Amino acid sequence: MSSLRPLLHHLNTSDDAVRLADAGGSAFVSQSLRPYLLAGLLDGVDGSAAAGRPAVVVAGDDRQAKELAADLRAWLHPRPVRFCPSRGVAYESHLAPPAHLVGLRVAAMDALVSWDPDADAEPPVVVVSAVALSEKVPDPALRPTSFTLRVRDLVDLDELAQDLVDAGYERVDQVDDRGQFAVRGGILDVYPATEDRAVRVDLFDIEIESLRGFSTFTQRSLDDLTEIEIAPAAELAAEHRADAETATVLDGDERPDIAQLLPVDRFHAFLDLAPQDTVVLLAAEEEVAPALADHWQDVCAAFHDTDAHHLYVAPDPIVATLAQRAHVRLSSISTDHDMEFRAQAADTAARTLKEAEPELEKLVRSGYRTVVAFPRRGDGERSAYNFARLKAEWIVPGDTDLRDRGDTGAERAPTVHFVQARLRDGFVAPGINLAVIPDHRLFRRRKQQREDAARGGGKGIVKRGALRSFADLRTGDIVVHEDHGLARFAGFDTKTVAGVTRDYLELEYAGSDKVFLPVDQLAKISRYVGAGGSHPPLSKLGGKSWETLKSRARRAAQELAGELLNLYAERRRRTGHAFPEDSQWMREFEDKFPWTETADQKDAIEAVKGDMEAPRPMDRLICGDVGYGKTEVALRAAFKCADDGKQVLMLAPTTILAQQHYGSFAERMKDYPFTVAHVSRFRTPAEQKEAIAGFNEGRVDVLIGTHRLLGRDVRGKDLGLLVVDEEQRFGVKQKELLRQLKLKVDVIAMSATPIPRTLQMSLAGLRDITVIETPPEGRRPVKTYVGEYDEELVKQALTREKDRGGQAFFLHNRVETIDETAERLRGLCPGMTFEVAHGQLDEQELERRMVSFLRGEADVLVATSIIESGIDIPQANTLIVERADMFGLSQLYQIRGRVGRSSQRAYAYLLYPAAAALTEEATKRLSALSDYTELGAGFKVAMRDLELRGAGNLLGDEQSGHVAALGFELYMSMLEEAVEAAGGGDPDDAFEPVRLDVSVDAYIPANYIPYEQAKIDVHRRIAGAREVADLGMLQDELADRFGEVPEPLSNLIALQIARVKLGQAGARNVSFRGGLLTVTPIDLEDDQQAQLRERADDVKIEPGRSQVSFRVPTAPAERFPAVLKAADDLLAVTRA
Repeated sequence: MSSLRPLLHHLNTSDDAVRLADAGGSAFVSQSLRPYLLAGLLDGVDGSAAAGRPAVVVAGDDRQAKELAADLRAWLHPRPVRFCPSRGVAYESHLAPPAHLVGLRVAAMDALVSWDPDADAEPPVVVVSAVALSEKVPDPALRPTSFTLRVRDLVDLDELAQDLVDAGYERVDQVDDRGQFAVRGGILDVYPATEDRAVRVDLFDIEIESLRGFSTFTQRSLDDLTEIEIAPAAELAAEHRADAETATVLDGDERPDIAQLLPVDRFHAFLDLAPQDTVVLLAAEEEVAPALADHWQDVCAAFHDTDAHHLYVAPDPIVATLAQRAHVRLSSISTDHDMEFRAQAADTAARTLKEAEPELEKLVRSGYRTVVAFPRRGDGERSAYNFARLKAEWIVPGDTDLRDRGDTGAERAPTVHFVQARLRDGFVAPGINLAVIPDHRLFRRRKQQREDAARGGGKGIVKRGALRSFADLRTGDIVVHEDHGLARFAGFDTKTVAGVTRDYLELEYAGSDKVFLPVDQLAKISRYVGAGGSHPPLSKLGGKSWETLKSRARRAAQELAGELLNLYAERRRRTGHAFPEDSQWMREFEDKFPWTETADQKDAIEAVKGDMEAPRPMDRLICGDVGYGKTEVALRAAFKCADDGKQVLMLAPTTILAQQHYGSFAERMKDYPFTVAHVSRFRTPAEQKEAIAGFNEGRVDVLIGTHRLLGRDVRGKDLGLLVVDEEQRFGVKQKELLRQLKLKVDVIAMSATPIPRTLQMSLAGLRDITVIETPPEGRRPVKTYVGEYDEELVKQALTREKDRGGQAFFLHNRVETIDETAERLRGLCPGMTFEVAHGQLDEQELERRMVSFLRGEADVLVATSIIESGIDIPQANTLIVERADMFGLSQLYQIRGRVGRSSQRAYAYLLYPAAAALTEEATKRLSALSDYTELGAGFKVAMRDLELRGAGNLLGDEQSGHVAALGFELYMSMLEEAVEAAGGGDPDDAFEPVRLDVSVDAYIPANYIPYEQAKIDVHRRIAGAREVADLGMLQDELADRFGEVPEPLSNLIALQIARVKLGQAGARNVSFRGGLLTVTPIDLEDDQQAQLRERADDVKIEPGRSQVSFRVPTAPAERFPAVLKAADDLLAVTRA
């Protein structure tokens, strides 16, 4: 039983509640009290007519229904509460509803239809929206058959895969979402449509050996399961949906009416399928009829009347049915009701526990049963520990006798009750003397945490190699081999040479030459990125031309390294301001952060604080995807700066972004004696002048604005910190002014998709970089659709977003025709409201329109690319980009980041006029963006953008020729070495795995990892590994994802482990001569030599030649383990 459920019995103290539960009727209820009252009517009130019966609760729209279902689940647990959404796509679109919605609908319908009153299970509660009631539902008999998989079951994997396809599942290479499955060897990954996580089915021959839940984020297993039900991911079986699916590829004029393609005679109204004894409750009666009328108007606009009635139910019959069957009708509009249930919202003004305690004590002493809900018991226990005057007591499941818990006599301290539950809102209800307050309402904060182990987020401070790995390699790419030059990567080829089977990279050179390169040299391969979008001719094998090009480029890199080092040395020579450690104010400010920091955010914050407390100027780049919390890092730094009496200057590339930052900074700092001002064209000239004067005189602590702040009249009295958001958006002259400022103060730059030069500086080690890779909890990838412009698609997308209570962006990037476009959209969607925004509007008018959209007064914002940065509207989750082919890749990525900023699934439609009109470059850009839909893809987009546009003159005109000749990555490698050498270091100090070749089969069998891209990734990870632990984790991951690691792949990993260990021991060269494994250079102290002789029976140590030799067998089967042991022994003594 839920910890909250006992509290429902408080309704027995209300005569009105008892009367309503028994006889039914209509009643007014405060919005905050609605979930509690509904739960009590269903379960808590003695003698309720709803007791022991299945229930349908009707809400206005899908969003309200989803939120209400979550609240009822918290109050009624473990009683099953299901949310039944609408289809998400209209029948007339010929499209099947998304699998995750099908799963919810199937689970809800099955809960109602299959409930057995004679069984022990509690009756289900289904929460449904008005729109879902109006959509007819296929008879459950028309659905694909669900089935259950259990450990030890015998199954044929091919037949199982076909069963999943028939059930509506999509076959993919890697499972990321509900309704998908993937097959790899003897492993099946599937994400059941009705489950909360994906499942990995591991077979031994035809027997299911194990079932494991796994994270789609890390692709790693989590825990063992004994069985899993595979519910259908489609509402119709394959034979019933085939014609409709075929029709989706036809042009609009050629498509038959959908009613002709579906068995509509077996479609039913939702309530007709519910058992007759189902009790119906209207959660918000006033919202049902308008929602039904709006939806029916859209249906009639798309259908002939007869067809509409085949697939939908008109409003009047639904209203009549509800009038007849609804036992309780609740409303939050104060009209003439027999009963009223009033409560106040549970918000308090407290910001800390210290401030909240008096508020709670006041409620307790006023006679309220006061309950605070914490989603995690640990949070509640920590809060209870900090109470000074109050006592905290936990309500445990099943504890129904709470009536004497609120005594406040002298013998007992005032008591607050804690429960473990996740509530969205709380209430203070005088009629029943009950106050229930979620912790995020108590402190005016909303904690948001993530489970690192389950989500697998990594650390945010990355090395250059990690950045470089984002440049994924594909078959057909032009690549650069350090020794042989430019080639075309033709994939992998498994060859047997001299009786040994290995994987080789197939590289095609000029003149039809080919080179088959061992995979252990994959680390020498990089994708070619030149100075432009094209590439020079492939290299010709033999001759000295490639070495000549490399020599010239190396000299140029050495010269450039000197210049770059001089610039950064000047910064480091200057003594910056060393800020003190955190003050009490700083700690209080951090405690008021309305979310819980992700692990990466914490790393970034600590890195910035460490830089600020050091005596040299900070220059740090914070990279993180849109909405990942970069601004909070800047806020902490700004507060630390202002707290020490210094000033902060923050630059944003657009007026809207500057305005948004100003709002955030002003709100967070309002309780402290710091003045925040901003300068933009949203301010009058007089206001701008006053803000700048205040900053120059020291009266303004934080000044936020656009490039206007780089003017000579903005000097600042004591500038300590410069924050630059989206640095790549500033022009050349502005960057030069920024460079001059950077020599004097601490600098934080922030970016979601860093430009190539920014990446290059970080890659070269000349700039500190922190990456925030961890997505906030609940964040889901944006579903990205790339295709030709289709007005029916646009209408469906906009209507679906409105139906689920959200807003949408429509991007039209021509000011001259944007009003005409808005009018066209109004005609397309007559029931929706549109607002237009572009940069040529008067400042006040633009601000008015943006604020109007932010407040939800318009359904769609038709805008130019002015929305690219800074628009933070979590309820806007559909984006349509007209002429997406006209935008750059990074720009499109930023634009797409305007949606998907909440836990709601977001959709982005990147549309173009016709495929024939697309240039090759535009096709590549749009293809790349549809590839990079996963969370945290900003770096991949930046590197892909670098590849598509070319590196250009990012290092200066004089370097572009060398970049063109060698490719970006190889040239950057040379530059790194040159910087290291010019800085006084030894570029050869960094260890590399040694070249080691043992006659043993070492490859990835084709039937183990059948997908080329996955095979490339595994080879890159093996060849690029520099730590034994990384290879061990990789082997565990492979076993988890693909099944038991076959011997050839295990050998491949073991070979790399030996190479790494020998490299870590200091070796550079390994050779086999006359039964000896000779390793050089190895210099051992006397005690190390003695230890090695103890470990290895037949070892020859030659200190004068820095050489160690091990006797190894000549037979390959015996030599391989002997080599691995030699590597272990050598590393053990050198590390001792």
